[in-house]
Amino acid sequence: MAKITLGGTPVETSGQLPEIGEKAPEFHLTTTDLSTQKLSDLKGHKVVLNIFPSVDTGTCAQSVREFNKKAGKMNNTKVLCISRDLPFAQARFCGAEGLEHVLMLSDFKTGDFGKAYGLEFTDGPFEGLHSRCVLVLDENGIVTYTQQVKEVGDEPNYEASLDALLGE
Repeated sequence: MAKITLGGTPVETSGQLPEIGEKAPEFHLTTTDLSTQKLSDLKGHKVVLNIFPSVDTGTCAQSVREFNKKAGKMNNTKVLCISRDLPFAQARFCGAEGLEHVLMLSDFKTGDFGKAYGLEFTDGPFEGLHSRCVLVLDENGIVTYTQQVKEVGDEPNYEASLDALLGE
């Protein structure tokens, strides 16, 4: 279990993120048009998993905007923004913001993604939601970078994520 903080108060997650060099676990998440997106469908692309509690919070919304601007335009790269928000809220946010370079995905149906990746909150006011994390995967779904943000209210390290995409 990762020990992180939410507003300075310690909270725990369901496990640990996949390790660098491991194959990322397969997932089935819901898109904003209610279809299913699988990780295996993205083979051949570099993938950024921008994971957060809810797009309806300032820091989460900012991370979607930043990855849309910075990584979303990179060649052969897919940016997946993942939360347990309903797909309708995710679609509304992207439409209002004019975001076109990220794919919003929801784990609302089962929460299996959060459990498989070890990042579901197991206590505190966000229990059941996802903690703020970033993973970068290569074209074969191998983890090349991870960050579990220590304080949930803080933004992820965008530059380190982008460097991992570039292989630096």
